[in-house]
Amino acid sequence: MVAVVNGLSAIIQEKELKNSVHFEKGRGLRQVVLPHDLCDKFLTAAGMNTKKKIETCGVLCGALVGEEYHISHILIPVQEGGPDYCCAKHEEDLFFIQEGLGLITLGWIHTHPTQTAFLSSVDLHTHFAYQTMLPESIAVVCAPKYKQTGIFTLTPIGLQEISDCPRRGFHTHRQDTALFCDCSHVTTQNIMVTVTDLR
Repeated sequence: MVAVVNGLSAIIQEKELKNSVHFEKGRGLRQVVLPHDLCDKFLTAAGMNTKKKIETCGVLCGALVGEEYHISHILIPVQEGGPDYCCAKHEEDLFFIQEGLGLITLGWIHTHPTQTAFLSSVDLHTHFAYQTMLPESIAVVCAPKYKQTGIFTLTPIGLQEISDCPRRGFHTHRQDTALFCDCSHVTTQNIMVTVTDLR
């Protein structure tokens, strides 16, 4: 078991190194194409929770089209949440849907009903899992109260910081350098997005 864990750690570190190279040289990452109305459709689905000041989360899925990843679906799982958190339940249901439709995970989306658009310490840990699986993965944060939308990725320093952090829940991280930044590998197009709400 220890060998497996150490092997996985080595694989993650190798991916992080590759991410750093891609990030610093500004190349190597495929473009991620978002439907232009992705946030509007997600905010409509999240509307009831937003009125109650409860966060809503979803998974962004799609496919490789030529040399680009195209997001075509938002899967909203059964979940619980509050003003500053949301937690997916029965995530295996999402995998069955993705497998049936031939979709891959390209990131995640969630609301900040009472705050601005940024990645909290919990969000950083959540996105770390996505980004280590696929370097192009994005984190979309919709903050309707402030009319803000952020599309974020972890920086190489952010990847290392979260990789080394054993803590859970809300906590502090280093503040002398940016742990996340706006994505530079994202574009929008007039393509359709399907929202599948499992709640």
